[in-house]
Amino acid sequence: MSSVIPLTIISLSVIASIAAVILFFVARKFKVFEDPRIDEVQEILPAANCGGCGFAGCRNFAEALVKADSFEGLVCPVGGAKIMEEAAALLGKEAPVVDPLVAVLLCNGTPEFRPKTSNYTGVYDCRISHNLYAGESDCSYGCLEYADCVRACAFSALYMDPETRLPVVIDEKCVACGACVKACPRNIFELRKKAKKDRKIYVACSNCDKGGPARRACKVACIGCGKCVKVCQFDAITLENNLAYIDATKCTFCRKCAPECPTNSILEINFPPRKQKIEAEPAQTTEN
Repeated sequence: MSSVIPLTIISLSVIASIAAVILFFVARKFKVFEDPRIDEVQEILPAANCGGCGFAGCRNFAEALVKADSFEGLVCPVGGAKIMEEAAALLGKEAPVVDPLVAVLLCNGTPEFRPKTSNYTGVYDCRISHNLYAGESDCSYGCLEYADCVRACAFSALYMDPETRLPVVIDEKCVACGACVKACPRNIFELRKKAKKDRKIYVACSNCDKGGPARRACKVACIGCGKCVKVCQFDAITLENNLAYIDATKCTFCRKCAPECPTNSILEINFPPRKQKIEAEPAQTTEN
């Protein structure tokens, strides 16, 4: 009986040694080499892990930068051009020039223009509300007002205006991570090219209904009349599904489109006031 315990200990020791040797060779055979430059690139990145780059986090993005042949299509919206240039210099690659973007809300349906026609008593969540019914107004395309976008923003670049009941983007804080775009079930957020002095011209509407129903649902809805398309000399405006769209990459800010819009659905942001036209006084005739 006394020899059983030492024999058991010896047997287990031998088995453990054999298992350790096997595991050692298996680990050597299936060893995954990780480029040390991944850690170096990750240290450069802002560590926001917002997913705006299209990857799960900064670590995954750093790995993609190291493995990529070029930086084409790869950009860190939080770090911007400066961070991408640093990463490119570290990896001996060239960082493409990417225009900065900013989130824009394609809806101007305030209570003044889009009156309530029903009351919602469910969970105050945009996605849930969107899946249940059209909304508290007759516009089934506009903002639902339950702030999913605000909660999704990790940079405090959004807040709900208590008067307009619409989300407001703070341009100085927006990093164009796209979290609001993903969070909105109505797809009324867009990342647009950021211009100097934060100037913007865009159609603040997403209603694809025909003119009559769209206008009855919201007084500032785009009615698809096409007047803005005709007056644009730069092919920056298109009309599709009864809705006009201004391409920020083509728009030259000539500002000819906004006065043509009969419903004032085209917004001009951060521009100086338009000069008032002074009508010429009729010439006075003198009698001899």
